[in-house]
This record gives sequence, C-alpha cells and structure tokens, in this order.
Amino acid sequence: MSTLTIAWLTLTFVVGFMIYLIPKLDRYLALLVVIISAGYSLQILTDQTSLTLNLLDNFGVTLVIDSLSGYFILTNALVTAAVILYCWQSHKTAFFYFQVVIAHGSLNAAFICADFISLYVALEVSGIAGFLLMAYPRTDRSIWVALRYLFISNIAMLFYLVGAVLVYQASHSFSFAGLDEAPPEAIALVFLGLLVKGGVFVSGLWLPLTHAESETPVSAFLSGAMVKAGIYPLVRCALMVEQVDPIVRGFGVGAALLGVVWALFEQDTKRILAWSTISQLGWILAAPAVGGVYALAHGVAKAALFLTAGALPSRSLSQLKLQPMKTPIWIALAIGSLSISGFPLLIGFGAKVLTLKSLLPWQVIVMNIAAVGTAMVYAKFIFLPHSQSGEGKPINGLAVILLLTAILAASGLYYHADLYDKVFTIENVIKALVIIGMGWLAQMIFSRTVQPSELQLPRIFEKFEHLVGVMSLILILLFWIVEI
Repeated sequence: MSTLTIAWLTLTFVVGFMIYLIPKLDRYLALLVVIISAGYSLQILTDQTSLTLNLLDNFGVTLVIDSLSGYFILTNALVTAAVILYCWQSHKTAFFYFQVVIAHGSLNAAFICADFISLYVALEVSGIAGFLLMAYPRTDRSIWVALRYLFISNIAMLFYLVGAVLVYQASHSFSFAGLDEAPPEAIALVFLGLLVKGGVFVSGLWLPLTHAESETPVSAFLSGAMVKAGIYPLVRCALMVEQVDPIVRGFGVGAALLGVVWALFEQDTKRILAWSTISQLGWILAAPAVGGVYALAHGVAKAALFLTAGALPSRSLSQLKLQPMKTPIWIALAIGSLSISGFPLLIGFGAKVLTLKSLLPWQVIVMNIAAVGTAMVYAKFIFLPHSQSGEGKPINGLAVILLLTAILAASGLYYHADLYDKVFTIENVIKALVIIGMGWLAQMIFSRTVQPSELQLPRIFEKFEHLVGVMSLILILLFWIVEI
C-alpha cells in the first residue's frame, strides 16, 4: 500500500504535465487521473485501510491514509470528474485541464498530510492552481477576483508558516501532534491560516464573492473540493490533539449558524450557495469524528447545485419567482437542496444524523437551529416555479447526473462503515422530516413578512480593504481562546 500511495500521488502530477505534451488528449488524461483517485479512495473506504508513512522521521514529515482521508479524496475525485465532464464540450484549452489536474493532485496530497510543512507545500500549489482557474476567462473582473483570492491566501499562509516554525521550535517536529507542546501563539497562527484558507466564518469573508463571480465549473470545484484543503487539517488536528478539539468545534458551530443567517438574507442564487458553503464547512468542523462523511455529502451536493445554478435563466430569486425554470433544472436543484437539508435516503441525511449524534451537549441546541436554518435556505430553491416549457440554459446532463447519482447511491458507504443501523432508524427519519418541515414553514412565514428589498445585509466586511483587518481580529480572538 505504501508503494501504491506514492505511485498514485506521483502519477497525478506526471499525467498533469503530459497534458501539455499531448494536448489533444487533455480531457481524457484529466479524467483518467480522477478515475484512478476515485478507485484509490474506494479501496481505502471498503478495506478500512489505515496506513502511516514516515517520510522524514527527524522532522515529523508524515502521511496518514485512513477513512478520513478516503472520504476527502473521494469527494475531490467526484467533484473534479463532474467539472471535467461539464467542460467536455466547451472550448477549454489544455492549460485549463492542466490546472484542474494539478489542483486535484495537490488537494489529494493535502488530504493525506499529517505534518505542517508538507501541508504548506500542498496548500500553496493548490492555491496557485485555484488562482489560475479563477483568472482563466482573463476578463478584468475574473482577474481582480483571482488576485484578491491570491493576496488573502498568501497572507494567511504567511501566518501559518510562522506558526509551523514555532511548532517545530517547541516540539522538534512538524507533525500535527506537535501542537500538544506548542505555545499558544503557534496554535493561533496555524489555525488562522487554516481558517482563512478553508473559508470559515468570519475569517472566510473572501469566499462569497470569489465563488459567486467565478465561472460555473470553477465555482463548483471551489465549493465542492478546494476549500476543504483548509478544513481537513483542522479536523485531523482535532482528532490528534485533545486541547484543540474545543477550538475547532467552536469555530464550526459559529460558522454553521452565521453562514446560514447570511444565506437567508441573500437574493443572488450563487451568493446563497456560497454563504451556505461557509455554513456547511462549519458542520464538518463541529463533529471532527464524522467530518469526512459530511465533507463527502456536502461536496457532491454543492457541486451539483453550482453546476445547475449555471443553467438558471437568472441569478436573482425575485426574477426566478416570476419566470418558471425548466423542470429538469428544478429536479437537479431539488435533489441537491434536499440532500444538504438532510432528507432521508439521500447521503446528506446520514451525514447530518451522524454529525448531530457526535456533538457535545453545549453544541446541540445551536446546531439544531442551524439545521432548521439550512432547510429554510434551500426551501428558496425547492419552492421556485418550474414547467416543461420553462426558461433556462441547456444543462450538462452527464456531469450533474454523476453527482446526483453519488447523492443517491453513496449511502451504501455506511454499510462498509458499520453505521447503517445507527443512521436509518425511524426516530432519525422522523426527526429529519420535522426539522425540514420546520424550516420550510419558517421560510414561508419569513418570505411573506419581509420584502426582498429589506433582505440585503451590508457587504462592507467583504471588501478587499477590510479582509486583512478581519483576519487580524480573528488572530486576537484565537490568542485569547488558546490562552484560556
């Protein structure tokens, strides 16, 4: 398995560079890499593989492959495959597919890192690839959004790198486990970098504009896979170091609730999905033990929603209420929305049940409120009008079908994890339906009592000049939390 892992990681980057040598095979080579990654992750999950590779013992450079890694790698594979299929008939050049493969490979590397220095390399490579994908259209708007992302990302990783050095100074190891001996300032700096990179509220205020203004397939890739590169190490650290678990859970609860509140007050469909991404990332952090399961459930559903949203006749909810969309578009929106809301028989149901059962007592009330809020947010899409003769752009069926199939079929993974009997019980089904029903009822009341013109929240903190200031405030907050 050790040799297979190294070969798998290396193959991704080798094939990525081959795309430039054989540009006529760019899509096929990119899809081949993703299929191999999917097969590798399924082997990990079905065989319950657990492997640790010590690359540099003296420095604590370590790779860990287990079910947590498997879920994140599978998420990356499914989302990337959908993006490639979505762009299959487009005029994307070999450069685009090269960046997709490099981003995919660097994310896979990040998902098996258990030390801060190799993770830093993986995050930087994925960040550069993400920047180039955002700037690919080469319009003034896309270049500005991409540069904004790159600037914030680089500042965050500078904080992170200083923190990683302090961890090594204290423990003589770059391993995540070194946080147990690290000074408070090291934990604060490392976590600030990861929270910003992962787009966790409020340090992730760069995310809504970036995801909303990127091209449709890039938005799907960013929300479905890219941001999880910053989430995975937080989850891994929480599982390895007991003292940081409350910090990770605390930011998870805050992001889950506040992300939903901002999504409720949005009228732009892509911004709603982007704010919801911040909330759903909070769900992953709120219960680290099952974070991989929730990452998979969110990744496939959110990618499907972004790809489908690209076919809507308008981004404005007010206009969508007046002009029915095509029924196939609505079906895709409804399935993705129901999954994230936790509807039974869909993968999101099992993920939400496991998360709620893994919460600490102080988290339960807030996370149940966030669950109702999530149902409210996605009721906006579910109750939009639709008809066979409705409006909308042609939808890329193969890409969306792949993700919707994953939403419907991925519950089978619970069998291999011996979780099926714990998830699919009458009590859990009833609770899920009650939460969704409460969310739908609350949304109906909310939409009838508040006019759309009154739903706009100020976006001042999303402005470029304020993002670094917010990061500084979060760093002060982290110092205070760690010192307690």
